[in-house]
Amino acid sequence: MTAAGASASLVPSPVRIIGTGLIGGSLGLALSGAGVDVQLEDVSPGTESLAIEMGAGHRPGPEDPDPALVLVAAPPDVAAALVVRALSRWPTATVADVASVKSIVLAGVRAVVDDGALAEDDLARYVGAHPMAGREVSGVIAARGDIFQARPFVVVPHPTSRAASVAVVRALALEIGSVPLVLDAADHDRSVAHVSHVPQVVASLLGASLVDAPERSLELAGPGLRDTSRIAASDPRLWVEILSANARAVGPILSELRDRLDGVLGALDSMTGDPDPRRGSRRAIAALIADGNQGVQRIPGKHGGATDHFATVTVLVPDRPGELGRLFTEMGEAGINLEDLTLEHTFGKKVGMAHVSVTSGSEGLLTDALTERGWSVAQG
Repeated sequence: MTAAGASASLVPSPVRIIGTGLIGGSLGLALSGAGVDVQLEDVSPGTESLAIEMGAGHRPGPEDPDPALVLVAAPPDVAAALVVRALSRWPTATVADVASVKSIVLAGVRAVVDDGALAEDDLARYVGAHPMAGREVSGVIAARGDIFQARPFVVVPHPTSRAASVAVVRALALEIGSVPLVLDAADHDRSVAHVSHVPQVVASLLGASLVDAPERSLELAGPGLRDTSRIAASDPRLWVEILSANARAVGPILSELRDRLDGVLGALDSMTGDPDPRRGSRRAIAALIADGNQGVQRIPGKHGGATDHFATVTVLVPDRPGELGRLFTEMGEAGINLEDLTLEHTFGKKVGMAHVSVTSGSEGLLTDALTERGWSVAQG
C-alpha cells in the first residue's frame, strides 16, 4: 500500500479481518480497493489462501504492524470469543464484529469483563456492526467488493463504547460505500428479525413446499416464484446459528404469521362445498392481500425514502448483448436518474422486462423519451 493510498482512506491501517467467508472476503475486497492495508486471518488455511488470491488482503508476517482496526467476520455463536481474543491481543485496536445478531455477542463479551478476564477499558474499544448486505450463496468465492454500495450499515455501540472507536466503525461504513445507521443491540435484533430473519424462514418454507411438487408443475415456474424463494438457497449451517441467536425476536413475528396463516386456512376451508358468504371468507383473504400491499409500500427505496416516492416504468429489453447498457445510457441522455431496477427474464425468450424505478413525476418524460428512441414501453 502506498502512502498516498493510506492518507486517502477514511479507515486507519492496517485492518485485520478475522474470518474470510462471504462478508469477510467482501470487506477485504472493498477495503483493499480503497487503498487500505488489509491483513487476513482464517481458521482454514485454504480459505485464507483463496481470499488472498482473490485480492482481499494479505497474510500478516511477524514484521507487520499491529492492526488499528479488527473486524471479526464470524457467526454469532463464535463471534464473542473472537472479539475477546482480539481485544486481548491488540490492546490499542478498535474491535468490531459484523455478525448479524448483536445482543448475544455483546452479552458474551460483557460476561468476560464481569468475570475479570477483560478490563472495562478493553470493552470500551468494542463496537458492534452489521453491514446489511449479503448473497444467498456463501463462501469467499462469492465475495464481491461492491455488495455494500448504498446499503445500510448498522453501527451498534454499547453504553461504554469509546467515541473514537464508534467514529472508526462509522468511517468504515462510509469507506465501503454504505449508509451508516446507529442502533442499540436490542433494537438492531428486533429490526433484523423483521427484515432479514423472518423472510429467510418464509422463503425456506416456500422452497420446502416444492420438494415434492410434480415436475410438470415446476415447469410452469416464473419470476414470481423465483423472487419469493431466492434466499431459500442460503447456507443451512449459518442460519441455524443466526435463528438460534435471535430466537427471542424472531419467535413473536412468526407467531403472528402463523395466526394470519390459520385465518387464511379457515377462510379457504369455508369456501369448499357450498360457501356461506356470511362468514366473510373472501373479505378475510382480501384484507390479508391489502395488508401485504400496505406493508410492501413501506419498504424503503434506494435513497431511504418510501417506495411511493418512486414510479415504475416497464421497458421491453431485447435479449442481445449491450441492450441493457444502451437503456441506461439513453435514460441518462434524457436526464432521468435510475433509482432502482428489477429485471424479469426467462431463458429462451427474445425479450426481458426491465422494471425501472424513477422519481415520481418523471415517468411520463421517461416514457416519451424512450418511445422516441425506439424502445417498447409497457402500458397499464
